[in-house]
Amino acid sequence: MGIKGTKTVTIAKGKPRPIRLSLSDKRSVRTQFGALPYRLRDGKVEVLLITTRGSGRWIIPKGWPMDGETPAGSAAKEAFEEAGVEGKLSHDVLGFYSYSKSHDGGRLPCVVAVFPLKVKKQHKSFPEQGQRRRKWVSQKKAAQLVWEPELRRILRGFDPSGAKQTQ
Repeated sequence: MGIKGTKTVTIAKGKPRPIRLSLSDKRSVRTQFGALPYRLRDGKVEVLLITTRGSGRWIIPKGWPMDGETPAGSAAKEAFEEAGVEGKLSHDVLGFYSYSKSHDGGRLPCVVAVFPLKVKKQHKSFPEQGQRRRKWVSQKKAAQLVWEPELRRILRGFDPSGAKQTQ
């Protein structure tokens, strides 16, 4: 059992399946899936960050669950749409971070599960190309640029040698 008064969650091994959420309460926490696009340059990890469409702050590609997609698959599709990258995907969650999303004039609490994506191809044109900027930076610089404390920890602690990847 976990800490007194908390629930313990077990994540089953095996083939990842799509997650379906019941979101009847508009104030409930929403789940999103994010990709941590990375590459190795001279033995050092570089991370691809993108800007938000609104405020222009630095983030990782992320989005809502997609019907018929695994969580990691949804993250990979967002990485292509928002950052124009494709690569080797891992279904292992690196961690979770929370943030408050501007939505319909209000704020929506979100929790993001982050999946590593080793970038193999970077496209010159992609769906959100004119709406965002993208930038390759070191892990340390990426952790300085993002706002969310939990995402900073994920970026600082990321070790690609531990990420199991699939196509």
